[in-house]
Amino acid sequence: MPSPTEGPEIGTPSIEEIEDAVVDGDRPLSSGTAISALRHRTFRTVFFGAFASNIGTWMQNVVLGAYAFDITHSSTFVGVVIFAQLGPALLLAMVGGLIADKVDRKKFLIVLSLEQLIFSLALAWVVRAQSPSHVVLVLMVVAVGIGSAMFGPAYSAILPGLVSRADLPGAISLNSAQMNASRVIGPVIGGVTYHLVGPAWVFAGNAATYLFVVAALMAVSLPATPRATPHASTWRELTAGIATARQDRVVRRCLVTVFVFSLLALAFIGQMPVVAAHNLGIDPKSATYGLLYACFGTGALMGAISIGTVFARTSKPTIVRVCLVCYSVALTVFALLRAALPAYFVVAVVGVFYFAFITALNTALQTRLDDAVRGRVMALWIMGFGGTVALGNLIIGPVVAVVGITPVLLFGAGVALLLAWYADVGVRDGVVTLA
Repeated sequence: MPSPTEGPEIGTPSIEEIEDAVVDGDRPLSSGTAISALRHRTFRTVFFGAFASNIGTWMQNVVLGAYAFDITHSSTFVGVVIFAQLGPALLLAMVGGLIADKVDRKKFLIVLSLEQLIFSLALAWVVRAQSPSHVVLVLMVVAVGIGSAMFGPAYSAILPGLVSRADLPGAISLNSAQMNASRVIGPVIGGVTYHLVGPAWVFAGNAATYLFVVAALMAVSLPATPRATPHASTWRELTAGIATARQDRVVRRCLVTVFVFSLLALAFIGQMPVVAAHNLGIDPKSATYGLLYACFGTGALMGAISIGTVFARTSKPTIVRVCLVCYSVALTVFALLRAALPAYFVVAVVGVFYFAFITALNTALQTRLDDAVRGRVMALWIMGFGGTVALGNLIIGPVVAVVGITPVLLFGAGVALLLAWYADVGVRDGVVTLA
């Protein structure tokens, strides 16, 4: 097999070679870096297509919360919109993961991208009205969320096949980095566009960006989807990810950690307009709000890329626990701030530790998985990473209305500190080394 600096193109190795590299650990994980991952042509193509699409997604995400707060001044309605956006992941991620393990993943991803394009355009049409129907608005957001819920597991499932096993940490780090670079660029573009011409153009612009990921997928060849166990019942196939989590301590702890963290420690992401308006004196409709979100995205980008660069050879289980402690401290400071200027810096620090933790945890999880069940296990990850954020915001919205946003943020900081004790995701059986 080629060296890490000469990683194979996606069409070169057989699926057996890819599976051996990813699962059996026949190459040292520590040699992979973000730069070596970019030397794989197919990974580069998909990476940049997803990057362009995610810029549009974050344009829409940041404006959706601000728009919901602007037309209602209700933290509860903001929670409803965030749930509509991310909640489908709770119900459909496992279905998407099962389908991703059974069909042509490339075609599946293209179809889902086009579905999100269509309903983003429909959302743009709805918000053109002076007083849009709140029900129709939420339904359009749900429709986009359905496509996103099933896209996530399928996209996660193709990632290890785009690089060799040695370069997987770098690929995961870069994938997290492009998600968070889009958190920087998207909110700035979205915030300025919302301020100048209104939300409809933001949502229409997001629709156009789905064409980038469609074009990227059409330009590459992906490995064939591995065959699942024959004659297994539909229920057994659907719950294969849960069975894997029960059998593997590392997988189980990774999933429990991301579920609890996303449910109870990430309220500030969905409720950022409330934090901005109530604690920091920032108008959620202003370009300044977009800058606040961009600062968070900048920090998240730095945290994500650090895992495949500065900390490429550092133990990922250690990074997970250290970052949870540091995230808890940074979130506590952010919760207590009452001035906008220091908040830009502190929210960036929160972002650094948040996505360094998430990227390291994702790396620990991905390196444990057999490709035949990868889509279904990653569906559980998507449920935890996205779906429970939505559920948390649905629950927390009314709580914020009663007790305020600061106690909710402080509670989340406490949860992160407890998870630092629980999140022992080191390998004890010697099957995989993550250092």
